[in-house]
Amino acid sequence: MLPDTDELAEVLLDLGVPHEDVNDVVRMARRVTDDPELRQVLQRSVGELVRGMGDVGGPVDLPDLDWPSGALQRCFPVYVFVAALPATRAYHREHGIPADVTRRTLADLGRNMALHRRRYGRAGVQAPRWLVHHFRGELYQLGRLQFERARLGQRTGTRLAAAGLDVGPDSRCLNLHIPDFCGPLSPAAVDRSLALAREFFALHFPQERYRAVTCHSWLLDPQLRKYLPGDSNIVRFQERFGVAREDREPADTEPVQFVFGDPELPVESLPRRTAVERAVGDHLRAGGHWYIGHGWLPFDSFDAVDPIAPTNPVDGSA
Repeated sequence: MLPDTDELAEVLLDLGVPHEDVNDVVRMARRVTDDPELRQVLQRSVGELVRGMGDVGGPVDLPDLDWPSGALQRCFPVYVFVAALPATRAYHREHGIPADVTRRTLADLGRNMALHRRRYGRAGVQAPRWLVHHFRGELYQLGRLQFERARLGQRTGTRLAAAGLDVGPDSRCLNLHIPDFCGPLSPAAVDRSLALAREFFALHFPQERYRAVTCHSWLLDPQLRKYLPGDSNIVRFQERFGVAREDREPADTEPVQFVFGDPELPVESLPRRTAVERAVGDHLRAGGHWYIGHGWLPFDSFDAVDPIAPTNPVDGSA
């Protein structure tokens, strides 16, 4: 189920796997293919991953590798995604997905491994269950942003319907994600990605009706406006969205993880090198909390929407 040694190295490079991890991942592949128990776990994992390929929100329960802690356990998801790659690429071809979109989308595996190395200083996959969306044809990288085929939840669907959008709970939507290591979140880059998304989904998924783009991110917490200038990329990104719903539970580790690379870093020692670093750390050191913001904008027109005022603000958050 895995390519031979020479081909595997090339596949890993195509998937953006960090160069310093390639040799070790290739070397350990022999342990997977030579061990009957590991081969069986690999086969079950790939079967679960590709079952119902392309279904939105289908349950995928990848088995955990019951193996002593170590490099093989940390990297085992790489072999699952590599073995599933032919099925993923076949699904993309069936839908006419351009090869460059396929390559950039699936290279999120390498980005995920880079995040793991940044946090732990060793090879591994940071969030393998997140990558399931990429390898099942649910998520695509289009320019600076990623767009995931999804459905509205009960609260968001109800809120958007009240705002006059022709949607409701369980309506199709696109979840927007902001990947790391992709340069600044400039207005021009965001405009380009949104335009690409309109063209991409109309062409490759014409049977699916989308009316809304949603985003669920700490970057949409309006408290950031107290710390950042009005013309900053983050504030201008926020201004595109209306409020879909509000969270009352703090999510302080989210900005710490995405800004500094490790959600467990002590707050008192967080660096203050950039405006965003100062905003995140100073707010926490002052006793404040950060919250996940939930925003939306219409898919048919990517002009900014009139914000919906939060109904239950918590400590000034959305």
